[in-house]
Amino acid sequence: MHEMSLTEGVVRILEEQAAAYGFAKVKTVWLEIGEMSNVDPDSMLFCFDAIAKGSPVAAEARLEIVRVPGQGFCLSCGKQVAVANRFDPCPECGGFGLRITAGDEMRIKELEVE
Repeated sequence: MHEMSLTEGVVRILEEQAAAYGFAKVKTVWLEIGEMSNVDPDSMLFCFDAIAKGSPVAAEARLEIVRVPGQGFCLSCGKQVAVANRFDPCPECGGFGLRITAGDEMRIKELEVE
């Protein structure tokens, strides 16, 4: 389960940001997870509860998942389209030249801190 190591990385970032910006606690973390990122949001929630307990900064934090839908730009027809899977054809023209523009990311979007 790679979500465990991803969650450890998120908590490490929270601790680094607390040291850099001088806040003591994180109350809420909004984490964007793209639909095509191969990250299971439910596993992230489970892992976060377990890992954050060991952090003085994140022990009481709540994780909110923001799901980001897949989007792509079709190099054939020049349209921005919804994409469910990385190698799907363009739903507009059927071409396979899609450049993914959203939905494959995982990032901390926002923090509520004390």
